[in-house]
Amino acid sequence: MQLKVETIDQWKELVGGVDKDYIPVAYVKKVLFKLKSGKRQSINLVKLRREGVDVEDIEHIISKKMTTLNNEIANMKFVIDIDAVAEHVQPLTNKLLENL
Repeated sequence: MQLKVETIDQWKELVGGVDKDYIPVAYVKKVLFKLKSGKRQSINLVKLRREGVDVEDIEHIISKKMTTLNNEIANMKFVIDIDAVAEHVQPLTNKLLENL
């Protein structure tokens, strides 16, 4: 019997249950900053990747923004790129489960 996570909703449920202490930048869609003033800022990582910005530079951009806004940040959220996670994990899952 082969188990497959076939829909985006199933991937959202799967990813939602994972502890997110460390998130690879490749699996982040956006970083959202809510500032103490009520304003919001974001970094669109999908757009940066499309523009050819490499992972190290993206990490630097995020770090620089965090440092710049340090005392102003009330909350920070990472929006997970479910499609990127599914694209990476599904083949590994299929390979792992193919002989069960």
